[in-house]
Amino acid sequence: MGFNIFKNTVLLFVLIMISCANLSKPKSIKPVITVTEKNKILNQAADNNTIICGANQTAIYLPLLKGKQVGVVANPTSVIFKQIAKTPTTPDNTQYTHLVDSLLSLNIAIKKVFAPEHGFRGTADAGEIITDGIDTKTLLPIISLYGNNKKPTQEQLNGLEIIVFDIQDVGARFYTYISTLHYIMEACAEAGIPVLLLDRPNPNGHYIDGPILEKEYTSFVGMHPIPIVHGMTIAEYAQMINGEKWLANKVSCELKIIPVKNYNRNLNYDLPIKPSPNLPNKIAINLYPSLCLFEGTNVSVGRGTNAPFQVFGSPFLSTEKYDFSFTPQPNDGAKYPKHQDIVCHGKNLIFEENLNTINLKWLIEAYNNSENKTAFFNSFFTKLAGTTKLQEQIEAGLSESEIKKTWHEGLEIFNQTRSNYLIYK
Repeated sequence: MGFNIFKNTVLLFVLIMISCANLSKPKSIKPVITVTEKNKILNQAADNNTIICGANQTAIYLPLLKGKQVGVVANPTSVIFKQIAKTPTTPDNTQYTHLVDSLLSLNIAIKKVFAPEHGFRGTADAGEIITDGIDTKTLLPIISLYGNNKKPTQEQLNGLEIIVFDIQDVGARFYTYISTLHYIMEACAEAGIPVLLLDRPNPNGHYIDGPILEKEYTSFVGMHPIPIVHGMTIAEYAQMINGEKWLANKVSCELKIIPVKNYNRNLNYDLPIKPSPNLPNKIAINLYPSLCLFEGTNVSVGRGTNAPFQVFGSPFLSTEKYDFSFTPQPNDGAKYPKHQDIVCHGKNLIFEENLNTINLKWLIEAYNNSENKTAFFNSFFTKLAGTTKLQEQIEAGLSESEIKKTWHEGLEIFNQTRSNYLIYK
């Protein structure tokens, strides 16, 4: 694997104290991390290229948790990595323990776990209702933040003194973990509870692209006026939520951020754990911002196959144009896949070059070659796009370059705003 995390465990105990500024002053918006501290991190990157996620920097944040009643927002990506010897039975030089298990072993008083889409253990389908329950391993209560209860109630937060947020994001507006982040920050701000955010790299952090979401199309798959690909880590994004006053009643959440060490957004970082059931590898993660728009059409993105978000196809696409085919079947993460048991014709994208932009050509081509254009788009497409304009442009026959020209002004404004909240180069 290409992620190559932790060649030197000594780095786990290097102390970098992070100053957590309050972003409540609208006239003087500053990142949580100071310029001096930012330069310190960047200088360390020049000396050592080992990426160290926030969760692994326990020496920094354990003092913030000792003696407190703690809640944790987590999923299967919420782990602490540890170095092991490379052997034939353990081909990767990385192992990990779940953050919750690790904190409990360190006598941190975790009282509740809050679970996002796909659940705490990450086995639920996209969009599947997650219910409250008890974690069988730790016997901790699990509170679902997906379904009818997307924002923790004050009753659910009662007794907690700090919330730890540690979830791997993939840098796309419609990936719902940043929506969960919004609601956690909002609820904690209202309750006066600080949020300790353990940052992780963004595998799609090397570019920004897409139409800016329009306010009237706000939903759980798009809560803020940002492009589809925002190019920020989840900690940087949290700072933007605070600084742009996006929380209800313009409240501000007290953030304590542990940045990733030795990271810049141009590094090629392969996620060691799949962030959700249908993003199993770096190819799918890279293609996700482009292919997810198909979720608002009658075209399958390969859910129910062994290559989700690496292929697309539909029974309504021309067999003359598309010679690749697949048949979706129920599997883990796709109990009821689109076009189940029906042959879909389309494209296999597993050999495509790594994308540095959203690819609209596949979407435009599929629409133009669909045998059922009137049923090609559904209402979900507007939520994903964040605007009605994209569908209208495709239906009007605009090319990819013509459509992207209409994004330029919005992207320039967003990039200027975004620069206020960046922690990494």
